[in-house]
Amino acid sequence: MADRKVADNPLARLERIPIWPHGAGLLIVLGLGYFFAFFDITNISYGIPVITKQFHVSSGLASTAVSTSLVGYIVGAVIVSVVSDYFGRRVALITGIVLYTAGSLATAFSPSVGWLIGWRLVVGMGIGTMIAQVSTYMGEISPAVLRGRFTGLANLFAFSGLAAVPFVSMWLVPHYAWGWRALLFIGALGGLTMLFLTRSLIESPRWLMIHGRYEEAKRLVDEIERRAIAKMGTSELPPLIDVPWEEEARGFPITTLLKPPYLWRMIILLLYWFLWYVGDYAYLGMAPTVLVQSGFGLGNSIGFSAISGVGFVVGALYVLFFGDKIERKYSLIASGVIGSVAVILAGWMPSSVMVVIAGFFFTTTIAMLSILGYIITAEHFPTRARSSGLAICDGIGHLGGAIAPAVTLSAFNTFKITGAFSLMGVMTLVSLIFIAMTTRATRKSLESVNDALTQRTSVTM
Repeated sequence: MADRKVADNPLARLERIPIWPHGAGLLIVLGLGYFFAFFDITNISYGIPVITKQFHVSSGLASTAVSTSLVGYIVGAVIVSVVSDYFGRRVALITGIVLYTAGSLATAFSPSVGWLIGWRLVVGMGIGTMIAQVSTYMGEISPAVLRGRFTGLANLFAFSGLAAVPFVSMWLVPHYAWGWRALLFIGALGGLTMLFLTRSLIESPRWLMIHGRYEEAKRLVDEIERRAIAKMGTSELPPLIDVPWEEEARGFPITTLLKPPYLWRMIILLLYWFLWYVGDYAYLGMAPTVLVQSGFGLGNSIGFSAISGVGFVVGALYVLFFGDKIERKYSLIASGVIGSVAVILAGWMPSSVMVVIAGFFFTTTIAMLSILGYIITAEHFPTRARSSGLAICDGIGHLGGAIAPAVTLSAFNTFKITGAFSLMGVMTLVSLIFIAMTTRATRKSLESVNDALTQRTSVTM
């Protein structure tokens, strides 16, 4: 393809578009998909106290549903992302919606704790699929100058879903015997709604290009340009941007990631996600327990989580408005430092006011490090293995989340709330070392970023 002109490259035409060229329906289905996927991440945790009583099982056995969901997350993220690299982003997105819709529906009507645990595995697979796929998909269909903004918009829905869980839980779970079932059914209801909207999903033109479907990619970009021109009310678009041609997909996607230069990138980003998820899940999964055992009371602890959860939305709003204006890796590092210092200070000076303030800053950090981390990770892999690369780093990185409860309890048992909250902050600070090793990719085409990274690596080797 080296002898082809810039005008022949559909991606050069896509990158020059200065506005969101796709319909509102596409944003709605992705936004709702993210909202209910994130809503389903923690909703089961709020139902466990009631589930243990209704099924007459120990809290340890009921809590297995949380671990099972995490295992499903890893499995779904990796397996379906390979499907995505082979069969397309649209197929993978629909698969994710079907998985967590079916899983949520079945979990809500589980006749025993065994069925509940089993179906939470399916829910986790759907969640892992959606989180990996939306970031990949939004990055590939968005012009470079809008990649951060519209990925941030989808994540605004996501973290609104995460922030909504404690409020909905306080309304349903304590007051109705079936409240925990209704909480789980909400995710299924959202999934069923989205399945009727999936017609709005287009295929990624980048994926079409690497699979030799040039004419389909060209026709798709023709339509995208027509929409953009109609929205802008003009007859012309800005000048073309010289974008490197995508390499044709060959072999098994994951094998690409095991060779230079992608192996080094994957190791760096995998370490980032692993360490970050220790701090992230230490807070999300264990903060209420730490606060209760530190004498704050169950009601106050849930209330603190609900109030502090506003930070999830604030962090997502930052990415929405500034994700393409300020270099993303610098925003991520700054947020990580602020949130870490805040939660460490709360551990050393525990009070209701400090816990709420630190919680707000740390939930803001959680949103920003997650959203910006997804974008940065996707930017560092080629289209032929982008979905797999993101899924492996994020999915296997969740092993950090798997060990978070044990190490948090160990820190708490040794140093009380000071140790538990310091663990959250320190692990976050250490993770930033690895994100600092990534390249700057804000407002650059995905092909240009990977082309530059490849050339830089080949020179240094």
